[in-house]
Amino acid sequence: MNILVVEDDLKIASFIKKGLNEQGLTVELCHDGDTSYELASERSYDAIVMDIMLPGRDGLSILRNLRENGNTVPVILLTARSALNERVEGLNVGADDYLTKPFFIEELVARLHAVARRATGDELSVLHNGDLTVNLITRVVQRGDELVELTNREFNLLELLMRSLGRVYTRTQIIEHVWGYDFDPQTNLVDVYIRRVRKKLGEDQKPLIETVRGVGYRMHKEA
Repeated sequence: MNILVVEDDLKIASFIKKGLNEQGLTVELCHDGDTSYELASERSYDAIVMDIMLPGRDGLSILRNLRENGNTVPVILLTARSALNERVEGLNVGADDYLTKPFFIEELVARLHAVARRATGDELSVLHNGDLTVNLITRVVQRGDELVELTNREFNLLELLMRSLGRVYTRTQIIEHVWGYDFDPQTNLVDVYIRRVRKKLGEDQKPLIETVRGVGYRMHKEA
């Protein structure tokens, strides 16, 4: 998952980024409302975690504008206040969920997975393709009877391909989803990681990840 975190408190923002990264999520940080609105309008994220009180535009006005423009990206609002009317207003203008500070990073991760599943209509926590299974909660990968040990980046790459079987992803799209927008799309990082994942999946026996020459990669849909 590629997450935009909008938080003006640098210490809290760093805490959230570190915690989400440790759980295998890709995070882009933003510290003011105006810039975050531009990012959310121009780029594609799996979810946004946004503080309500921000320099420039506040979180509620950003959310309201996004929804008015047809942007349905899942949004979890953060607030240091526990006032009922603020939570209700946030939900009424289109928030998918909210958390009151302080919170546990594990709860935020669980809520991110929940809103992402609702947004895609995918209630499954385990993805299947032939003899390959990917558990999104435990992050356990298994091919046949064999467990496959992957790093966080390798898992995220595999998850991206598994979520849309048969869809071709360009190298730039893979970079944006797995590493974030700050990485150079001209790097050969994607090709290196594809080779690593293929090797760990035993792709020399029965290949699943296909190369589409001149375009990118896709996960072959098994019967």
